[in-house]
Amino acid sequence: MRSFGHFACFDWSGQAVAKPKGIALAIARAGVQAPALVASDTQWSRQQALEWLEDQAGAQTDMLIGFDFSAALPFADRGGYFPTWSKTPGSAKTLWETLDRICADDEHLAAIGACGHPALAPYFRYQEGRETITGDQFEAGLGRLRVTEHRCRTQKQGNAVSCFNLVGAAQVGKSSLTGMRVLHRLSGKIPVWPFDPIPETGPMLVEIYTGLAARAAGLSGPTKIRDAASLDRALDALGTQRHSPLPAYDDHRTDALLTAAWLRMAASDAALWQPAGLTEQLAQQEGWTFGVR
Repeated sequence: MRSFGHFACFDWSGQAVAKPKGIALAIARAGVQAPALVASDTQWSRQQALEWLEDQAGAQTDMLIGFDFSAALPFADRGGYFPTWSKTPGSAKTLWETLDRICADDEHLAAIGACGHPALAPYFRYQEGRETITGDQFEAGLGRLRVTEHRCRTQKQGNAVSCFNLVGAAQVGKSSLTGMRVLHRLSGKIPVWPFDPIPETGPMLVEIYTGLAARAAGLSGPTKIRDAASLDRALDALGTQRHSPLPAYDDHRTDALLTAAWLRMAASDAALWQPAGLTEQLAQQEGWTFGVR
């Protein structure tokens, strides 16, 4: 099992603006020192995040990097991401390329174009102006889920939601679609688990879910932290020292800090790298959320 010297977490956002409020990055070194934010007093753009990741690739930084968005859409439930479309992608990496191409005209690496595509739009619930549009291929109830998201819910590790839902405060679809565009642009530069083998050196990316970190730190009910004392209590539960004061406390910054500390702890658990139910085929089509057993 490979060890890493640094552990990072990107809290992500799908907001279609130049610098979304929800992007934050924290890094923890091996050991027990508290993670620290990168550029804590500024807002990130997705392009800046991409460039930072490319810098880590170029420097071959010894770092495990978690990203808080889904790396693929559901496939196993219906035998395809968009099964009624004759050109539906057959793997996650092809999905990334397809979304990046379809959304090429969207500024700021946004993903509005997915809902303007006649073959893709029927699968999503999205907003058009003030109106909510539910496509005729959008599954009733929660919407379609990946295998890892079903396991997350059934094992009560978190309330995973469908990436086909782009409406509401709890949706993660916009973040995930924009994140997939970034993953495509990183293709061949940084390996992504479980789509790629674990490299012997250099950085690696894994999908994470900040709710897992919060639950591992003992939080129940509301898992968002917005003050210094609560953050220190949660870090302490993960065997981490107190953090340096932040310029402001919001759940984006604290999610990134807490999840970087959790990732440092969880990365040494060999079972998390070989979760039950993750087949080779599923790894290429849907991926997996690191930490879901």
